[in-house]
Amino acid sequence: MRKGFEGLYGLVRDELGRDPLSGHLFLFANRTRTRLKLLFWDGSGLWVCAKRLEKGRFAWPEGEAQERSVSMRHEELTLLLSGIDLKRAQPRRGWLRKQNAA
Repeated sequence: MRKGFEGLYGLVRDELGRDPLSGHLFLFANRTRTRLKLLFWDGSGLWVCAKRLEKGRFAWPEGEAQERSVSMRHEELTLLLSGIDLKRAQPRRGWLRKQNAA
């Protein structure tokens, strides 16, 4: 996990096919899931934040079989960064509205 601003910017643009300046938050993990880096454009510049675990691993969410990225709500991101396994955390029934298929 050596990439900085330019390297993460290039990953988002070239590998994920997304716009790094869109205002979305992009989260990357190393192979062992013990370190995370976050890339975010706030309108005036890029933010790169990092977190390293002293013990354990982040419980990385699984996406579709061929997808290179996973979308998540801000609550899920908070749980992930707090070390909570998203597979075991379940919202209560009726808590979330289902998204309309467009």
